[in-house]
Amino acid sequence: MEKISVVVSCYNEQESLPLFYKEMERVRKEDFKDIDFEYIFVNDGSKDKTLEEIKNLRKIDDKVRYISFSRNFGKEAAMFAGLEYSTGDYVTVMDADLQDPPSLLKQMYDTIKNEGYDCVATRRVTRKGEPPIRSFFAKMFYKLINKMSDVEMVDGARDYRLMTRQMVDAVINLKEYNRFSKGLFGFVGFNTKWIEYENVERVAGETKWSFWKLFKYALEGITAFSTTPLIIASIVGILFCIIAFILIVVIIIRTLIFGDPTSGWPSLVCIIFLVSGVQLFCIGIIGQYLSKTYLEVKNRPIYIVKETEKDKK
Repeated sequence: MEKISVVVSCYNEQESLPLFYKEMERVRKEDFKDIDFEYIFVNDGSKDKTLEEIKNLRKIDDKVRYISFSRNFGKEAAMFAGLEYSTGDYVTVMDADLQDPPSLLKQMYDTIKNEGYDCVATRRVTRKGEPPIRSFFAKMFYKLINKMSDVEMVDGARDYRLMTRQMVDAVINLKEYNRFSKGLFGFVGFNTKWIEYENVERVAGETKWSFWKLFKYALEGITAFSTTPLIIASIVGILFCIIAFILIVVIIIRTLIFGDPTSGWPSLVCIIFLVSGVQLFCIGIIGQYLSKTYLEVKNRPIYIVKETEKDKK
């Protein structure tokens, strides 16, 4: 019998978990009567009773498995751990807040089985319920990253997707510490079909993604899949050298031929501030790439497991 692994990363999701499990079970019983399932909940250092809720589900259903981290390592680490821990022929990654509709899973499975795809992914066509400023910057990010990166990233793409075991194994083999899964899924390739749906709001709880966290996540994606910022920094440096050389020539000609003295200190201060700002900006770009290299070469584990359902607690 074929098996589907459902990987769910959880951070302070005690309110959502019972609702998620109930909906998944409804979908499983209605649409997947001849297919085995396993639920892999990854507790990403939650501070509420998320782990207790997972253990309660485990008591009533042996299909429920779990991994509990020693601290919060982030959603990327949680998804990677779930993929490593999965044993199914097909693996799906979902959120516990039901923003990833389980009802789409049957369509995704049928598409892989009948149309020969390796992956069926989802993307939102609307951002209903999202703050306008966040939606605007999200769209700008996808436009920017697709111009700079060789790996295509679809606007509105969710982590929610169903993958074959072959594709999952390919993703697992990418063991880099600085992870940006939307890019990694695109990097490994394989035939992917996109399913569109309208945005669904959380059933319970609050989002864990602040604007600042999303901004840092965007920088992670840019530095992970493009070296264009480094090229831009180099071009800006060359451009300013050319401008400086031209201005030096102009000043010398004005002074020698027309006897026109150079302007006073305000213009000089403005130029110094401008050039210094550009220099710091370029150094910051280089620093971002250097910091990622620093974290990679230390070869620290992506996550640390404190407890699983196999441990006797």
